[in-house]
Amino acid sequence: MIQQQLRQLLPEREVDPCAALTLLCGSAAAVVVWKWLSKRQIQKKMEEAQRTRDEGVKKMAKAVQQFREQVPHDQRDAILSLPLLELTGRLREGCLSPKTVLYTYLEKALAVTQQTNCLRHFIPECEEQLQEIQQQKEKGLLYGIPISIKDHISHKGHLVTCGLVQCLGAPVQEDSVLVKVLKKQGAIPFAMTNVPQSLFNYDCSNPIFGQTLNPLNHQKSPGGSSGGEGALIAGGGSILGIGSDVGGSIRLPSSFCGLCGLKPTAERLSLSGVGSPISGILAVPCALGPMARDVDSLALCMKALLCEEMFWLDPTVPPIPFNEGVYSSSAPLRVGYYDTDGYFLLPPCMRRAVQETRGALQAAGHQLVPFSPPRIHYVMNELFLKTFFADGGRAWLDVFTGDIVDPSLKQQVNSCKIPRLGKKLLALILKPLFPRLADYFSALGGMRSVKEMWNHHHQIEAYRTEFIALWRDLQLDVVLCPVLGPAFTMGYPGKLLTAISSTMLYNVLNFPAGVVPVSTVTEADEEELKLYQGCCDDPWDWTLKEAVAGAVGLPVAVQCVALPWQEELCLRLMKEVETLSCGKRAA
Repeated sequence: MIQQQLRQLLPEREVDPCAALTLLCGSAAAVVVWKWLSKRQIQKKMEEAQRTRDEGVKKMAKAVQQFREQVPHDQRDAILSLPLLELTGRLREGCLSPKTVLYTYLEKALAVTQQTNCLRHFIPECEEQLQEIQQQKEKGLLYGIPISIKDHISHKGHLVTCGLVQCLGAPVQEDSVLVKVLKKQGAIPFAMTNVPQSLFNYDCSNPIFGQTLNPLNHQKSPGGSSGGEGALIAGGGSILGIGSDVGGSIRLPSSFCGLCGLKPTAERLSLSGVGSPISGILAVPCALGPMARDVDSLALCMKALLCEEMFWLDPTVPPIPFNEGVYSSSAPLRVGYYDTDGYFLLPPCMRRAVQETRGALQAAGHQLVPFSPPRIHYVMNELFLKTFFADGGRAWLDVFTGDIVDPSLKQQVNSCKIPRLGKKLLALILKPLFPRLADYFSALGGMRSVKEMWNHHHQIEAYRTEFIALWRDLQLDVVLCPVLGPAFTMGYPGKLLTAISSTMLYNVLNFPAGVVPVSTVTEADEEELKLYQGCCDDPWDWTLKEAVAGAVGLPVAVQCVALPWQEELCLRLMKEVETLSCGKRAA
């Protein structure tokens, strides 16, 4: 009936095969041309960003060349060797000029980025800031200190790229609150550092600015997502940097590069003016924190940031000044400890580091108590992964629209592209053989309703309550535990997202956590690694074994943790660990 009516309304015409073929070929050609034009547009944006960076490097190199002719090489080396506390003292006393210090670090940063590709952009306005601090009535706690900042921390006049082409638009019009406070305290932001594409990776590579290398071994990753910071500081090109952490992004580069890094309670430092490819994920919040060569530098940075200026600029930050008494205390601590979380067994050297540090703390008069974090398998899959892939990964995949996916992310991107039903079927098939992989794919399926999401938020709160109750039952002050390491061979972080369970836990809990290097990988560690089978003897365990092989001489770190808002206590344990490990190495 309907067909007859359509025939009456539409005149019958014979379809010309040639015309149809021409139309089909024309359409195909149009699609090909459109794709070529889109790729060309992406390429032009990337080339423009690279050109801008290169011009900035040339400008700084020219300024450094003029400076080099005025300052002896020995004096520059002496400045680079000074710890932050000593450097700030000499600057405040007038023994060193901020200009000499700034250009010394600019020169070193140029050398480090030529080797590692750690910088996204120099900040030429650092010369203006140099003039401004000399006119300040009072010298701030960071007077004259050159400081580097991660790519997505806003600095007026510069892009916040997150390693994405879609973010190569207009520069930001205002400094982030953190940058404003740093400037108020006399610091001189001089460089923005490289990050992985979309920030959701613990390697450090993006299609715009390329791959950052670990300065300690160019075959190894510097970690991520604050990998540019890690490489620059470890290479000696910056004395203090600011990173961010939502799953280990301060602590992993610190572990891989042999630095000290602190992830505070998320709300302790202002996040105002910090860019993100996906906004509104509140269940597992991002935190900004310092990275440096020693713990005292982290403490000084926190002391400088936790000031009235920050509390006034961002009233959402609790007005809690730095508690010097807690940090400087020498009272014995009751320390919980564990060397594995039962979900991802870390390499032998990382477990050795915890046990040796436990022994050193005990010998120093602290009380050590075995501690076992509950249900990490559940936390990783049901709480952490479902937070970021609540929609099955669609929001994350959207950030790559009109972009080239970096090779380091392709495995994660391809996993997210699988339809929800496909992920569930994969989980069902893998369950008997590789249950850990099966649960991962099941978690990537995300959530299906607002009610389910509300319940998910409740589950995070309930777990946090359970964890704190266990902590209180054991009357702990702090916890000593492992951190992922040593540095992975390039390309492996993207294959092992869930290996970050050691750091991820304290993002879900929103506890302050820091990393301190205590040792290096030995030949004995490398031999023991050959016998490593992991927790499940599955593809992830086999891949981890490959990722960390060939690391003799690279840094080995431990992680220190405290309850929320107790950053000073966390730093206190970190300082104790640092002192004991330095004493052991000196002996």
